[in-house]
Amino acid sequence: MISGIQLLRSIGQFDYVPAGALVLDRYVLIYAENGRGKTTLTAILRSLASGDPLPIRERRRLAALNPPHVVLRCSTGQTPAVFQDGTWNRTFPDIVIFDDRFVNENVYSGLGVEPGHRQNLHELVIGAQGVALNRRLQALVQQIEEHISDLRMRAAAIPIAIRGTFSVDDFCSLPASAEIDRDIQITERDMAAAQQQEAVRDTPEFDLLHLPAFDVAAVERTLALDLPGLDVAAAARVQEHLRDLGRNGEEWVAYGVQRIAHTDDGGDICPFCTQGLAQSTLIAHYREYFGQAYTQLKERISEALTELRNLHPVDLPGRFERGVRIATERRQFWSNFCDVPEIALETERLMGEWQTSRDGMIAALEAKQAAPLERMEIPEPVRAAIQNFAAGRDVVGALNELLQHGNRVIRTVKQRAAAGDSETVAATLARLRAMRTRHTPEVSPLCEDYLAARTAKEATEALRNQIQEELEQYRTTEFPNYQDAINTYLSRFNTGYRIDHVSPADTRGGPTCNYEVVINNVPIPVSGAVPEPGEPAFRNTLSSGDRRALALAFFLSSIDRDPGLANKVVVIDDPISSLDEHRSLTTVQELRRIGESVSQIIILSHDKGFLSRVWIGIDQARCSPIKLERDGDASNVIAWDLNSDLITEHDRNHALLRSYVQNGPGNNSREVARALRPVLEAFLRVAYPEHFPLGPGAMRHFRNRCTQNLGTNSEILNPPQAQDLGDLVEYANLFHHDTNLGWEQIAINDGELRGFVQRVLRFAR
Repeated sequence: MISGIQLLRSIGQFDYVPAGALVLDRYVLIYAENGRGKTTLTAILRSLASGDPLPIRERRRLAALNPPHVVLRCSTGQTPAVFQDGTWNRTFPDIVIFDDRFVNENVYSGLGVEPGHRQNLHELVIGAQGVALNRRLQALVQQIEEHISDLRMRAAAIPIAIRGTFSVDDFCSLPASAEIDRDIQITERDMAAAQQQEAVRDTPEFDLLHLPAFDVAAVERTLALDLPGLDVAAAARVQEHLRDLGRNGEEWVAYGVQRIAHTDDGGDICPFCTQGLAQSTLIAHYREYFGQAYTQLKERISEALTELRNLHPVDLPGRFERGVRIATERRQFWSNFCDVPEIALETERLMGEWQTSRDGMIAALEAKQAAPLERMEIPEPVRAAIQNFAAGRDVVGALNELLQHGNRVIRTVKQRAAAGDSETVAATLARLRAMRTRHTPEVSPLCEDYLAARTAKEATEALRNQIQEELEQYRTTEFPNYQDAINTYLSRFNTGYRIDHVSPADTRGGPTCNYEVVINNVPIPVSGAVPEPGEPAFRNTLSSGDRRALALAFFLSSIDRDPGLANKVVVIDDPISSLDEHRSLTTVQELRRIGESVSQIIILSHDKGFLSRVWIGIDQARCSPIKLERDGDASNVIAWDLNSDLITEHDRNHALLRSYVQNGPGNNSREVARALRPVLEAFLRVAYPEHFPLGPGAMRHFRNRCTQNLGTNSEILNPPQAQDLGDLVEYANLFHHDTNLGWEQIAINDGELRGFVQRVLRFAR
C-alpha cells in the first residue's frame, strides 16, 4: 500500500513540501473541488505503477522553477519511491485505477466504442494470467514476423539462377547423394533414349565375338602317333631305305606299295618296272610297314588336318575384324544411353598370332602326314604363338561377358525408351541436377542457413500454436464468467439493460473483444462493424449515466477476478460522475466491499456527501481522509476532518442554542439570536415537507398556509401552535437583514433571548 505522501513538487497544482509525511491507511478518502489536483494525483499513481514518466512529465507545473519531484512511502521496500530527474527509483505495480482514462482506453471515448477500446477490453476480460499468455503469444507472433523477414533475406541469397524451377524450400530440402553424377548420367541417357525411341528400338544388341581355340593337345597326340605292332627290324630297314629316297620318299613308297600288281600265280609285280618282286626282301617289309594300321594312321592325320582347317578357316581374320568393327559401331550408339564396355582389341596382333599358330600346326600335321611313323612336335615358336593367341582369346572371352551384360542393360534401355515420357524424364533430370547444385560447396552453406532459419521459425510457430491453444481454452472459460459478473453489477446499478455474447476475436491488429448491449431484448452489437446511419448503436441508445455504469461494471468485474486482489491498491477517481442517486449508493456499497478485499483503496471525489457515505460504512480507525485545498494559486494536501464536515448547519445551530441554555450568555448572543430562524426553518422543512416550500420567503408562505387552514380538515398547526410560531418568527426576524434592515443595531437582552431560545427548542423538538 501507499503509506505516506512526503513530497509533491512542481506537478499540476502541487508544490507541496509538508513538515512531515502525510500518513495513509487502508482507506484513503480524498476530497477536492474540481481543478484542485485529483486527476494529477491519479496520474502520479499511474506513473508509479508502470514506471512510465510521461503521466508526470505532461503535468509539470507551468512556470515551475524546479522539475517534478515526488516522494511516496510504500509498504514494500526499505526506501521511499522517488520520482526525480524524470525517472522513478522503483515502481509499485500493484496499483489499479478507475478514472476517465480507464474509461477512455477500455470502454468508450465520447459516444463511441473504437477498435482500441475493444482490444484493451480484451486484456481486461482475460486478466493478468490471460494477459501474460496473450503477451507471450504476441511476442511469438512478432518473433515469427522476424523469422519470416530473415527467411526472405536468406531465400534471396538463393536466386532462381541457382535453384531453377524449384522453390527455395524444395531446393534446400533436396537430399545429398554420393552417386549423383552417375544418376545424372543415367537420366541424361534415359532422356536421350526417350528422344530417339525409333533408333533405340531398331538398333540391335551386341553380337558376341567368336575365336576358336587351338586343340594343341589333340594335335600333339596326332604328331606322336606311330605303329607300335610293327617289327622293329623291318621298320628300321624300311626307314633306312626311305631316308635314302629323300623328300617325300615315304609317301611315294606308300603309294607304290598300294599299286603292286599280282600275277595269276600269286606273284607280285613292281608297279614301275613290271618285274617280279619275289626275290625282293624289302617288299615284305614294305607290306608290313604300309599295312592297314599305316593307312589308318594316315587317315587320322588327315582328319586332324581337316578338322584344324575347318575350325580355323582362312577367312576367320576377316570375319573377326568385321565383328569387332560392328561391335565398335554399336558401342558408339549405345554409349549415348547406357554404360557399355570399351572394345579395345589389338586385332592385327591377335590375328597375326592366330595365323602363326594355324600355319605352324598345319605344317606340323602335314609333315606328320608325309612321315606318319615319325614322332613329331610342335615347334617352340608356334607353341609361343599359340599361347599368345590363347591369352588374346581370353581377352575376347572377357569382352564377350561384358557385351552380354551390356546387352542386358541395352534391353532395359529399350524397355524404358518404349514406355518413357520425355517430360517425366526431363523433370527427373532437372531434380538431379538441382540436387548436385544444392550440395556444392558454394550453395550448401546458403541452404543450411535457410533450413536453420526455417527450423527456428517452425519451432516458434509450434510454441505459438501451443500458447494460442492455452489462451483459447482460458478465454473459453473467462469470457462467459466475465459476462455474468458484468450483468450482476448492471443489475445492481438498475441500468435496465444487460450485455450478451461477450466473445474474443482475433484480428490483424491483435485480439479484441466483441459484445452486445441488450435493451428491451433487442441486441445492439458492439463490434468492428460500423452501424448504418439511423440504426440503434452504442452511441445513441445509452445515456451518459448508462455508459458510466457500464464502465464501472467492467472495472469492478475485472478486479473481482484478480487472483492478486489482496495485494492491490485500488484507486477510484470520481466514480459517480453522471450517476443518479441510486447508482451512487450502489457504488458506495461496492467500494466498501472492495475495501475489505484489497490492500488499500484510494477514493477521490469532489462530492463530500459521496465520500461521507463511504466513510460511514467502513472501519473509520483505518481511514485517512485527505483534502486538497487551495493555497494561493496552488493546492495543498492536508488531513481532512471528515467528522466535522458531516455536521450540518442545522446541527451546529441547534447545538449553539442548547449550549446557550445550558451555559448561559457569552460573547455570542447575537450569533445565538441569528440561529433561531434557521433552526425553525430546518425543523418545519422536515416536519412538514409538503407544506414548507423551498426558496426565498418559505417561512412566510408556510405561515400563510397555516392561517388559511386553521379549523379545517387540512389544518397544519392548531391555533396555539400557530400563535406560538408567529411569536417566535417575529422575534427571530429581528436579527436577519431580509426582514430587518437594522438587524445589526438591535440590542439583545439575554433574559429575553434565553426565553425565546427555550421556546424555539421546545417547538422544534
